Amino acid sequence: MVLDYSKWDALELSDDSDIEVHPNVDKRSFIRAKQAQIHQQREQRRHDIKTLKYERIINDGLLSRIDKLLNSLKQHEDSSALPEQFIFQTIMEFASDPTEDQAPPPPEGVHTHEKEQPKYSAMMSALVDQVKKEFGDSKPDNMFKAYITGVQGHKDKVQGLQKELLTRLAQLEKEESSKITSEGLHDGFNTSHVSKADPKPKPATPAKKAEVELLNPGAGSSSAAQAEDEDDDDDPANIEISPLAKRFAKLKSNDYLAYQRFITEHPEIVAEKETDGLLVEAFNSQLKGEDAYARQCVHQGLLLQYCRSLGPDGIKLFFGRITTKEHRAATLFTNDVNDTYNRIKTRAAELSKENSASNDPAGVEQIQLHAVDPNTKITINIPAANSEDPTEVEARKIFESFSADLQKALASESLDEVNKVLGKMSVEEAEVVVEQLGNGGMLSLEEGIIDGTTEEGQKKLAEIEAEAKQDVGEPGGDVTELD
Repeated sequence: MVLDYSKWDALELSDDSDIEVHPNVDKRSFIRAKQAQIHQQREQRRHDIKTLKYERIINDGLLSRIDKLLNSLKQHEDSSALPEQFIFQTIMEFASDPTEDQAPPPPEGVHTHEKEQPKYSAMMSALVDQVKKEFGDSKPDNMFKAYITGVQGHKDKVQGLQKELLTRLAQLEKEESSKITSEGLHDGFNTSHVSKADPKPKPATPAKKAEVELLNPGAGSSSAAQAEDEDDDDDPANIEISPLAKRFAKLKSNDYLAYQRFITEHPEIVAEKETDGLLVEAFNSQLKGEDAYARQCVHQGLLLQYCRSLGPDGIKLFFGRITTKEHRAATLFTNDVNDTYNRIKTRAAELSKENSASNDPAGVEQIQLHAVDPNTKITINIPAANSEDPTEVEARKIFESFSADLQKALASESLDEVNKVLGKMSVEEAEVVVEQLGNGGMLSLEEGIIDGTTEEGQKKLAEIEAEAKQDVGEPGGDVTELD
């Protein structure tokens, strides 16, 4: 059976079953290096997103104040007074409210060039000083017009930077969104083990472990994979909404007074893991068709994220701005919620379509057994019914606990027949059966032999060597990413 794995290319998975390296390269070291590379890329991507979002907020605040200054100059353009008088008045208006004048602090891990948190009034003063320098020693005939032209030029520059920033941010968010949502479902490949045959086959005797490919997650545990992932406590597959966050998500929509009171009573909810749990809950709810609840989870998750990213006084700042009528912060927050929810909605629809049996009969989730190494094949060994060997007696008990159809398929010693029976089982039931087959020593691998003296054998060896060199030389190709 030929399977199309292309739809999983974008997913980041904790699996190493499809990693094949040259015999001279240590596989464990290669996998560890690949894991470190992916973790580094992921953290850099998330850091860049946080930085760009912060810069977007700062630029939006600066642009709104530039517009106010331009409006003030244009309104008094025909005045006989000096333009500096109105410039000073406008900047003082910016500084009159310290909470509005203070730019929001950068999120954790984002560093700025400023030693102290910048103020918008100081930014505007610096901008006006720059415009004055552009005049130089010349004295324009119309100072109002000169100031308007100079300030407008700086506005155009900021808008240009903002456009480039938003394009880059959209690109990073698209990439991050696809990986996050996919991780939330944890769809992908996993591995299990069966015994590898000895020179003299002993079906019931535990032997060296070999990998078996399973066509869905959670189909068995790999002791090697567990050892390598022991330090991965932040595996997105383990993220789920906490009872506290679920209560928060079910509060009445748009009741910001209730939200603030809840956060005040439960300050521990302003944590990154709670935001992650709410976003995973949103994705799972969207898959179930619970649109309103999914959107509310996104809203609450981002609300906590904003409170956290605005610094020590983030809760007070957020609710103060979000409840102010027609405040720009409310528009920014609403747009962020809509964008995030729409990405989740789109990705959930795509996955639902991919997993629909009516659209893709071969896409029904099931477990099938195939040898990872193309030069080996899986053989079936049935424990003898009258053996006195304690290990084989236990293996026989496992065999006899199987259904009649599975016993018949195993007795045929045909892997295709076994896969037919596994395909009719639920995923959970098939997972248990695969593990029992491995524990009972009923599956083993036999290595194939390539005759290097024949033309066909030499061609096969050349193909294997070329594939191994490609895997080592291009580790960033189609290799599945590892958590």
